[in-house]
Amino acid sequence: MRRSPTIYFTSYALSLLGSGIASVVIPLLVLDRTGDVLAAGIMATVGMAVSALTGLFSGLLVDRVDRRAVSVIANLLNALSMAALLVIDLVWGLNLAWFLAMAVVGALIRVPGMTAQETMLPTLARLGETEPGRNGRPVRPVRPVRPVRLDRLVAVRETVGNVLVLAGPGLGGFLVALFGLSPAILLAAAVTSLLAALSMLVLDPRAGRVPPRDPVPADAAGGSLRRAAADLADGWRFLFRNRLVLGSTLVTGVFIAVLSVLQTTLMPAYFTEQDLPELTGLTLSAIAAGSIGGSALYAAFALRVRRRVWFVIGMLGALVGFAAVGSMASPWLVLGGAALAGFLFAPAGGVLGVLTIEATPDAMRGRVLGAQNTVMLSAPALTSAPLAAVASMAGLPVAGAVIAVLVGVTALAALVAPAFRGIDDLGSEPEEADLAPSAVEA
Repeated sequence: MRRSPTIYFTSYALSLLGSGIASVVIPLLVLDRTGDVLAAGIMATVGMAVSALTGLFSGLLVDRVDRRAVSVIANLLNALSMAALLVIDLVWGLNLAWFLAMAVVGALIRVPGMTAQETMLPTLARLGETEPGRNGRPVRPVRPVRPVRLDRLVAVRETVGNVLVLAGPGLGGFLVALFGLSPAILLAAAVTSLLAALSMLVLDPRAGRVPPRDPVPADAAGGSLRRAAADLADGWRFLFRNRLVLGSTLVTGVFIAVLSVLQTTLMPAYFTEQDLPELTGLTLSAIAAGSIGGSALYAAFALRVRRRVWFVIGMLGALVGFAAVGSMASPWLVLGGAALAGFLFAPAGGVLGVLTIEATPDAMRGRVLGAQNTVMLSAPALTSAPLAAVASMAGLPVAGAVIAVLVGVTALAALVAPAFRGIDDLGSEPEEADLAPSAVEA
């Protein structure tokens, strides 16, 4: 029971639900208390910058400290930070300085917690292959099943994430409509984070264990710092030298950058120009809704369809879908293209996640994932301002065409890239890990 994926996904979903509620309530509070749209933009920029910087170092923590413990502590601290906003408002009153401070604290807490959660999934898959043997030692089944479980677990994680992309902000908006805008609503986010921490405590402790490391000699001057710097460099070196992991990171980074510029710049301007400002948020909702269907389809048929087939369909689907979005020919074509892109790309995204997990050694999984997160979080900063400038000077249709070309070139490059040609032949036996029952298990 303790190694059941249901426990993991319960904690994962509760954590995302709290983040989704806060993502709606906090920007509204900033606008309400400051009356300045720029203030909300500054807070979002600061939060993103700190998240990217934290990603550089969160992997070091996750590769050294029990990952389950990191996840539990991060959720507990996140619950405290949400409750602290209410206390601050009652005692001193919230202003931009407080919001910026809490954005920094939130990023410092959230990124290590997210990294720890993601790094536990492969270990959880391996735990599912073992059954108790004599003297409590685990015994692996005769037939290897890790690739089966891993594909399905990643597909379920993607589905849960896509559902919460809609449900979290939706619940936050519903609570604001029901009770009015107040920092007290953030107590709902605090409760979900607390429940996420408690759920993670139920999970098998072996899921969070980190591989053993050679100790740093006690007489080595500055040895710990040099070791940390070397470990950090190893993670980035692995990312740039492994063509499969690098390719997956770049493809995902491009799509994140495109979604960011659509959400923050192009879609608000387009739907306002069409006198349909109420449809602005539906573009990302359409992508998320399509992704839910695509992830569910992948979870159901991952074992019956080759990975390369999922990948090709996903890349071509993204090309066609974002071409429709970028055309900006009509609002409904934009929304339909967004849903199509989400539906067809979701299985390919799941495949990329599985391939990255299989290619990354468990001992450096946190550092590699941290490096990936830094690249992905930095990607929007490289595209948002240039594309906004194109939209301002040349018009929205030209900016939409640039989006379509960027996605199209990325998709076609991925299809012909050697790293993604033989993905059906990849995958090795699971890395050996100490899966013996923990002494704290009873």
